Order: sequence, then structure tokens, then C-alpha cells
Amino acid sequence: MRTKPVVTVLLTIAGTLLAGFLFLNFAPSEKKIEQQLARKYDIADPQFRRSMDVLLGPQMLEGNKVEVLLNGDQIFPSMLEAIRSAKKTITFETYIYWSETIGKEFSDALIERAKAGVKVHVMLDFIGSIKMDEDLANRMKMAGIELQRYHKPVWWKLARLNNRTHRKLLVVDGKVGFTGGVGIADKWRGQGQDEDHWRDTHFRVEGPVVAQIQAVFTDNWIKATGAVLDGVNYFPPLANAGTEVAQMFSSSPTGGSESMHLMYLMAITAARHSIKLSNAYFVPDELTVKALVAAQKRGVKVQIITPGKIIDSAVVRAASREQWGPLLVAGIQMAEYQPTMFHVKALVVDDLLVSVGSTNFDNRSFSINDEANLNVLDAKFAKQQSKVFDDDWARAKVITYAAWDDRPMSAKLMGKLASVVGSQL
Repeated sequence: MRTKPVVTVLLTIAGTLLAGFLFLNFAPSEKKIEQQLARKYDIADPQFRRSMDVLLGPQMLEGNKVEVLLNGDQIFPSMLEAIRSAKKTITFETYIYWSETIGKEFSDALIERAKAGVKVHVMLDFIGSIKMDEDLANRMKMAGIELQRYHKPVWWKLARLNNRTHRKLLVVDGKVGFTGGVGIADKWRGQGQDEDHWRDTHFRVEGPVVAQIQAVFTDNWIKATGAVLDGVNYFPPLANAGTEVAQMFSSSPTGGSESMHLMYLMAITAARHSIKLSNAYFVPDELTVKALVAAQKRGVKVQIITPGKIIDSAVVRAASREQWGPLLVAGIQMAEYQPTMFHVKALVVDDLLVSVGSTNFDNRSFSINDEANLNVLDAKFAKQQSKVFDDDWARAKVITYAAWDDRPMSAKLMGKLASVVGSQL
């Protein structure tokens, strides 16, 4: 007769533990930005740069050279060439790292350098690298590579599994850096020519800002290992390599989780002429929608490219489209990329500011993941990126309000359901 009460107690305890686990996973760790920013300056105003310096940190630095790399056929050879040229150190952090052919190429290059005496540190997100063969990871470790899995689950810290490193960073000898949207998987090979070859952009960086990229890497390395990477082999003196002003900054739920959100809101609010936004996962919150609508109403031309039907997450696409109504009514131009999955994450404002990196335009990137973006304040570079955007726009299908409103009832229902879990997308 005592069995039933005991079972009830056990079920109650299990339910309480589950509720606590879910709360730890889904509750925000920091206070969100709640008020729309007041417009006090343009992108071209020196105050914009000062505010970016003090509110985001670190400071924007002069004397950088940033080279755009389009799609895997340009991205991977440039990254591999830099790795193979390493003399002292390689630091590499990425979300997706699968074994496949490109994964093996990277591993082979890293192993060769490690055996040659180069200090190689690799940080892989546990979830993003779950498809990586353990044999490949073990080969890397046996060669002397320090390989860490970010937030590998342990039973007493399961809640942190929801916090992933989504950063894409590579620094060679502390002198050459890379960042952008690409992961280490075969779907990023090619030139975005078909459904099996994704469209993406990455950037090669030289100059003083590379030290900031290195500092972002060391942030997660310290969290994961407790070891500090320091000294001239990681942070050498860096001479000017170009003319571009740049800043590398990061966000994390363990500190500064709203930095990315703030950066986008600042840039949108300061826009005077144009906003060109490319993003693979565009699920804006209410505050961002209001900022974009306000920009359009004051005469800014706002254009946004998202993936079309070829996307790796139908739920994200449904949640994204659910937010489009107010944007389209305001006159904002929305377009869906057609040839393949569109994985670009770039913002160009007033043909002067460019922000690129790992950040998706959703709550997961703004509040949950560890992210990193490179901001470049340079008219020549921005116009180049604006041209890249225009080329992508030519391959995208413009969506009108009438077409959006006329979507099937099943799509509308899917959008409503997807919005329920929008905070985790």
C-alpha cells in the first residue's frame, strides 16, 4: 500500500528537477535591452565611432587590411595556406567541424604544423562538432594539438550545453586572422553553385586588429582550460597593413550577452541613407523590428536578404517570415536567396560601416551563444561589400506584402508555432 505514495514522491522530485533544468537552460542570464535607442548621430559622425569604442569595446584601430573571400573555393585555400605557413602558433575556434574531406584537409594541415613544433590550439563547440570522427580528433591530439570541446556535457553542468560557441576564428602567428560565417564541412565547398554548395563569406585580416581577434579566442580558451595564452608568439607587435579602421568584439551570456544586439541597434539607429543586411537566420525581436521600421520611415533604404526554400532549418524560416509583416508594410525590401542555402552574416550601413562575423540575427546569437563580429569603418571596403550584397540581391526573389500575406494557412500556422520557441532559435 506504500508503493503509490513513494512513486508519487519520486515523480514529483523528477518533475521538479526537470523544471529546474529547463529553467536554467531557457532563462536569460542578463537583463535585455528594453528601450528603443534615441537617434543622436549618423554613422559618419565621429561620435558613432566613439560610442562603438566605449559601449562595445575594444577600441577601433587604424591601419588594417581586410580581404573578402567568397565561398569555399576562395575561403578554404586561403585559410589552409595561412595554416601551412605558421611558424609559431595557430589558434582556431569554430562551431561546425565535421570529418568529411575538408575536415581531413584541415586536420592534416594542423597535424603537420604541430609535428613541426608549432603550438596549435583548437576550440570546437561540442554540439557543432558532434559529427566529427573521434579517430580524427585523437589523431590531432596525438600529434600534439591541444584540442578542446567547448561545453562538453557533464552531469552537474548540463544547463550550460545550451550555451555554444558559435565563433569562427583563426589566427596564425598572431599576425593573420580570419573570421566570417564558414564552418568546416563539405557543404561550404564550391562557389555556391547549387543546393549542395552553400553561399557564404569569410574575411582575411592583417594589422593591429588581429590582436583583438586573438584576444577573443583566448577568452574562451581560458574559460575552457584555465590556461592563459600570452607572450610574443601570440601577441606580437603588429605594424599597419592597410588603411581600414576595424574593431573585433565579442558577446557571451557569461558577460556582455547584449553586446551584439546593442551593436546592431546602434548601427540601425545611426543609419542615414541605406541598410543592407544579409543573414542566414533572421528572427528579429520587437525592438529590432521597430528600429528597422523607424529607419525606413525616416528615409533610409532598408534591404534584407534571407535564405529561401533551400535552408537547413524550416522552423527558423517559418519564425523569420512570421516577423515580416510590419517590415513589409513599412516599405522595407525583403528578398529570399534562390540558388542555395544563404549562410552570409553581414551588415552594410551607409556604404561606410561593415559588420561581419558569426552572428545570426536572432535571440540565440544575441543572448545565448558566444559570438564575435568584426566591424570595419571604411568607405572603400563598405562599397565593395555593398556590391557583393547587390550581386546576391540579383539572385534573390523579392517578397511583397501581398505575397507574404497570401502564403498558405499551413505556413502561417507553422510561423505561429515556430514563434513560440523563437527565444531559442
